[in-house]
Amino acid sequence: SIRLTTELFYLKCTVNKMSISDYKVGVILNLEGCGNCKSKGGKALKACKVNIGDEENPIIVVTSASNVRTGSRVVIAPTGSKFIDDEGTEQAVTNATVGGVVSQGMFCDSRMLGWSGGGKGVAVQVPDICEIGSAPPSSKPNMLQEEPAAPEPVVEVKGLYDKKLSKEEKKKLAEERRKAKKAAKAAKANNDGATDNIEVEQ
Repeated sequence: SIRLTTELFYLKCTVNKMSISDYKVGVILNLEGCGNCKSKGGKALKACKVNIGDEENPIIVVTSASNVRTGSRVVIAPTGSKFIDDEGTEQAVTNATVGGVVSQGMFCDSRMLGWSGGGKGVAVQVPDICEIGSAPPSSKPNMLQEEPAAPEPVVEVKGLYDKKLSKEEKKKLAEERRKAKKAAKAAKANNDGATDNIEVEQ
């Protein structure tokens, strides 16, 4: 509808005005359940340990997103960053105890980033080409993107029977070449002498 389209346009403009440079690309190191704790919508909660650039000090993010897995590369709004809520109001991300676990941020969905597509509450996934700890791309990336392959090293292919000659073999080869050169020179001299004799006899 026109109203819905207008609201989405307004939301996207609002998100674009707010910098998402404080958000971080992260990778989930591991996750575990939060007992019987549920979200407001009745979904099971998971505590995820996420590396957002400091592997020695990962953060914990509690979520009900069903699409997160160990190894998933995601976008995190860490404590101290800001986001736009459902009413279009800017809110700060703070540490919050969820299901008895302190959550130090939140997973971003497409709506938070101003990307097209993606459902509300579904954690966005980014390709491995997005560096851990970096800011997320301004638009939805292609998940098929890969890091550019390193050029293959040039390998010199030697002949099947090539081998390194010993000092004696090199000396012998040089002697044979000298003899061949001397023999060729002598043969040429003999041919020249024979030609001279023919001319004299004529």
